[in-house]
Amino acid sequence: MGDVKGLGELERTVMEVLWHRDNGATAREVSRALADDRDLAHTTVMTVLDRLAKKGFLVREREGRAWRYRPIATKEAYVAELMLGALNMTGDRDAALAHFARSVSGDEVELLRRVLDEVEGT
Repeated sequence: MGDVKGLGELERTVMEVLWHRDNGATAREVSRALADDRDLAHTTVMTVLDRLAKKGFLVREREGRAWRYRPIATKEAYVAELMLGALNMTGDRDAALAHFARSVSGDEVELLRRVLDEVEGT
């Protein structure tokens, strides 16, 4: 995946559209999906999609005369990369992880325990 810090607000908005579509989307489909919330020129959407592909966030394939764009990774993988990037920015990863663990809800603690058990079992 590309540089996670490199996503701007409009890029994240476009990625949200694509993360919610199993088969990706063309620029026209993304433009239509954003039409209710934003007044964007179709060329702007095409430019954003092209930049996201060049940054390594999307893969594109020809579909007739258009390109169909699909995310390289899930939204969850993207968020995990953001979290790891933030962790790497700390001077003390252990302290940051401990603080994070103390900050989550009881249900999230249980989820973390289950996932850690799975990781240790492999």
